[in-house]
Amino acid sequence: MMERRRMDAALLVLFLGHFATALEVPLDLLEGLPQPPTITHQSPKDYIIDPRENIIIHCEAKGKPHPSFSWTRNGTHFDIDQDPNVTMRPHSGTLVVDISRAKVENYECVYQCTARNKHGTAVSNNIVVQQSRSPLWSKEKIKPIVVREGVSLVLPCRPPAGLPPPIIFWMDNYFQRLPQSSRVSQSLNGDLYFSNVLQEDSRNDYICYARFPYTQTIQQKQPITVKVLSMDAINDTVAAFYNDTDLFSEDPADERKPNFLIPSGPSSSKIVLRGQVLEMECIAEGLPTPEISWTKVSGDLPAKRTSFLHYDRTLRIVNVSESDAGDYRCTARNMLGSVHHTIHVTVKAAPYWIRGPPSNLVLAPGENGSLTCRASGTPKPSITWAMNGIPIENSPKDLSRKVEDDTIIFTDVQTGSSAVYQCNVSNDYGYLLSNAFVNVLSEPPRVLTQANKVYQIIRSHQALLDCASFGSPIPKITWFKDSRSSTLDGEPYILHDNGTLEIPIAQAHNSGKYTCVAGNTLGIYENHVYLEVKEPTRILKQPDHKVVLRGRSVVFECTVKHDPSLIPTMTWLKDDGELPDDERLIVDSDSLTITDVTENDAGEYTCIMNTTLDHDSARAVLTVVEAMPTPAVVYERPDPPTDLELTDHKKRSVQLTWTPGDEHNSPIQKFLIQYEDSLHHRGHWHNLTEVPGTKTTAHLKLSPYVHYTFRVLALNAVNFSRPSFPSRVFKTEPAAPDENPTGVQGFGTEHDNLVISWKPLSGLQSNGPGLHYKVMWRQKTANSEWNTVTVANNSKFVVSGTPTFVPYELKVQAVNDYGEGPEPPIAHGHSGEDLPVAAPENVQAMVLNSTLAEVHWDPVPSKLIRGHLKGFKVYYWREHSLHNHNPHHVENKILTFSGNHSHGMLPGLHPFSLYSFNVRVFNGKGEGPHSPTQQFETPEGVPGAPTSLQVTNFNLDSLTLEWSPPHVRNGRITGYTLKYQPGNTQTSHPIAWSPPHRPPHKVRPVSPFGNVSSSVGEDGALISWEYWGPEKNVYVEYIVEKSEGEEEWQKELVNGSQNIMLKGLKGGLSYRVRLVAKGHHDQPLHRSEELLVTVPAVASRQVDIATQGWFIGLMCAIALLILILLIICFIQRNKGGKYPVKEKEDAHTDPEFQPMKDDDCTFGEYSDNEDHKPLKGSRTPSNGTVKRGDSDDSLVDYGEGGDGQFNEDGSFIGQYSGKSVSRDTAEGHESSEAPSPINAMNSLNSFV
Repeated sequence: MMERRRMDAALLVLFLGHFATALEVPLDLLEGLPQPPTITHQSPKDYIIDPRENIIIHCEAKGKPHPSFSWTRNGTHFDIDQDPNVTMRPHSGTLVVDISRAKVENYECVYQCTARNKHGTAVSNNIVVQQSRSPLWSKEKIKPIVVREGVSLVLPCRPPAGLPPPIIFWMDNYFQRLPQSSRVSQSLNGDLYFSNVLQEDSRNDYICYARFPYTQTIQQKQPITVKVLSMDAINDTVAAFYNDTDLFSEDPADERKPNFLIPSGPSSSKIVLRGQVLEMECIAEGLPTPEISWTKVSGDLPAKRTSFLHYDRTLRIVNVSESDAGDYRCTARNMLGSVHHTIHVTVKAAPYWIRGPPSNLVLAPGENGSLTCRASGTPKPSITWAMNGIPIENSPKDLSRKVEDDTIIFTDVQTGSSAVYQCNVSNDYGYLLSNAFVNVLSEPPRVLTQANKVYQIIRSHQALLDCASFGSPIPKITWFKDSRSSTLDGEPYILHDNGTLEIPIAQAHNSGKYTCVAGNTLGIYENHVYLEVKEPTRILKQPDHKVVLRGRSVVFECTVKHDPSLIPTMTWLKDDGELPDDERLIVDSDSLTITDVTENDAGEYTCIMNTTLDHDSARAVLTVVEAMPTPAVVYERPDPPTDLELTDHKKRSVQLTWTPGDEHNSPIQKFLIQYEDSLHHRGHWHNLTEVPGTKTTAHLKLSPYVHYTFRVLALNAVNFSRPSFPSRVFKTEPAAPDENPTGVQGFGTEHDNLVISWKPLSGLQSNGPGLHYKVMWRQKTANSEWNTVTVANNSKFVVSGTPTFVPYELKVQAVNDYGEGPEPPIAHGHSGEDLPVAAPENVQAMVLNSTLAEVHWDPVPSKLIRGHLKGFKVYYWREHSLHNHNPHHVENKILTFSGNHSHGMLPGLHPFSLYSFNVRVFNGKGEGPHSPTQQFETPEGVPGAPTSLQVTNFNLDSLTLEWSPPHVRNGRITGYTLKYQPGNTQTSHPIAWSPPHRPPHKVRPVSPFGNVSSSVGEDGALISWEYWGPEKNVYVEYIVEKSEGEEEWQKELVNGSQNIMLKGLKGGLSYRVRLVAKGHHDQPLHRSEELLVTVPAVASRQVDIATQGWFIGLMCAIALLILILLIICFIQRNKGGKYPVKEKEDAHTDPEFQPMKDDDCTFGEYSDNEDHKPLKGSRTPSNGTVKRGDSDDSLVDYGEGGDGQFNEDGSFIGQYSGKSVSRDTAEGHESSEAPSPINAMNSLNSFV
């Protein structure tokens, strides 16, 4: 029986393959059927062997008759009988080379196996045999490496070349892997890179290891010693040789921006083959340690195939495809800067099959067929054909065979045309070799499925009735039920290509006898099978959880319903294991009884009802307590539902049934059904529907072309349960789309285009493969034709060359490989807008009051707007005041009136002013031309306050008031109203008001300041203003009006206020004052207009101290006292005698007055001796003589005139007023003038 089942399974797989690819002759089941050879097993193309073991080169094949084998070596015949070391296994082509008596190197060759019988010849790939090599590391002496802290370092590995290449890793003497980090990492070639070294990197056991995988050997490089020195250590070392001189005084290596260690230069290139692994690395040095990041310049990195290794230094992309070609940029960055490197990746491809290799072909005489060898590669591969191992151009001619590039077409084949064809596809990066036979047979049909086989299926499950067959020509399969009244080829039956009949949801009425008929031109063969649909097994009453006292009895009931024809078996488990062998446990057909309960009986009990087709189970928990407790009710979330079943299968619906889990004392409120679409969104669960907690079935509406998996969650008052185990996959068939894209709209980005956009359908909405969109548009005019284009993988389409702003009708329809969606509704849009070409006409202004005017205009025709009307803009500006015709600072103001307006108000106007204005229409593209500029005048308004008020000419019964006109006159001033009231004369003082002066207007940016004014009082100048700008730093600047250019403006910070008192201003001066608002450093300053503030000399009634008698007397007394002191000093200097004028004049010496002494306030005396040495500080001629006429002591020289005045005793009474102008100029410049007591006194008097 088991052997028969095994044969049936093999036949089913065989027959499925018959229709999926090509007919395969079942040699093991049908005796006598001929078949050309087929290679079933061979060694890989690149065959690396272990040199310590015998060489085994595999080549297995099948065929009828069994094929014989032969080999070639390096392209020539290999005579196995002549080599005593080589044997071929019996009934096989596999070679075994005994290396115990031969050198492995002698068998490193290229081998090819040939399998032949009388129906054809098959060949294997070229098998390149190479032995694995693990050479030793070359001996070398590695000097210690001494580096300065902070620099970069590379430790080379350079392993010996092995086959295959070794795996590199770094370890220490204790065989512990050296730690790596973002600072220290191993490159792809095995070298160890340090972005910057630290003192902790010093060690003497940096060892590079190479592991050779085939021989399982490990080689090691000599240890490398690295010593990292700080600058202090370097200085201490060098100082010992240079008298303790500190030669290296700088700090460790400076912080620096990154620089790439590998690769070098700004760019590089790399070639990778399709399907292989692409690895790119960038290692940078720098301080601080740089961080590496990767981007693809020409697109996004493939997220699912991309990984970052070695602390982001290596970018790895697996299963490379052509889309991975392009430029990749790695960036190294630290706090000091960044550096980039671009790697250009080119993807090449060895040949690969597009739809698989050619399939074997079984044809009947007179039939047609073809062998297709469709492959691709980069560069494009070449395709060559061979027949029975011989190039097809050298094979015997056959009129029924025609070669067309990658296809051989067979027409009207005849018996004896069987052969094996080889397809060889090759380019620079590899080759593909495939064998496919053409077997010409004439065989009547045979059904290989066991006759009278009985299929038993549970109701609502899927039923598959097999009909595996063989014949040439290929038999046609037809199914009948019972009386053969009609063939079974419609719902609910599905006939597969391999002859299997499927009933998706088997019901009781589907039971019966089924007949499978296989027929071709050579005969008919019938086979009968039987289908029995059984009722499912269900537990009607589940065991309840029990809490019992120790020593009592407990009964678990488990009532089951099952199909009467199936033999049920009830099994009880405790804690998922067998029940204890205890006579206290009594098992009946529908219950379990436990007597004399003990603590060991506590646990979970499961009843399982098994039949030969299905089973059902339920669980209950037994709790054993000492005394009857009053247990607290524990509320928990429910257990997940179980036993999910799919029944009532239809194209777009299915019925889901489940068994609820334990409620845990809280009734289930509802069930949430979720689904996963493994075709479009594998791994994502979506909510599908909810059903009340009292139901355990749900009828689910489904979408086409979805692979559904369902799960159920239960909700009670606590929370949702865990999800149930997923149901089996339910696949819905593809269909045409049910809906079209939404959000269809048309607009233009240019004046001559139309962009049609829509919201694309999701994968769930596509209903089938090949989703694309049929985009249709036409002008919204009579008799215009629809234009149609197909768009895939996009959600918009641009129509070029359209008229400007023309209405269009739009439609977007979803289409897939199974048809079109429903007729889409018509959407509306417009082509691109352009600027309006006309201005509003009949523009007029109506002045309503001194600050408000109303502007009227006629609408612009829609065809001249050339776009969606957005509104109108009124540009207006003040030309000048009617009082002063000097032009004001012209500042355009704009009022926007959205929509289709024909008038608008202009508020906030200045009274008594001349205004100009024009009107423009605007659309979505921009503004059109302006209307002719017109003007209007505003009437007079209320004037502002006088700018200053000054009180002068104070008298006992009168005073004079002076004021300045207001800044804002708002018309012609006709008079002033003066108001006053009595005040406290003892505490109030007159206040002088100064008229502000504004400099001439200059064109400047709009200022956020307004109503800037000033008033001057006895406490200072009060500056007031209004401010509406966003800046928070506001301050006042002021400077004396006629100050020189280098003098700076004084600043006062006034944040949050709108007035400030400037104190300390000097009376009688005028100051320029302005307000400044400062934003961020990159924003311009905002300044107000300058004010000229004049601070008058204060008219005060206070007594000037300089005119008081007591002050004058005090100053005179001080002057007299100073004069007496000077006279005393003069007398002391002359020792009480008279001044010897004549004697002094006759002296030939030239002494100078001595400076006043510090200790007695006297002057230096003249020298009376005959010593001719000059006094300190004097000058003499170079010859050492002094001329009489050159004496500096002539009293005439000290007088104001040429003659001095003398008193009666001949003493000089004139002032020492300096040297005469008649003296020698050059000599006078060199002489130092002695101080005169009279001059000193006059200097003091000048201060008094």
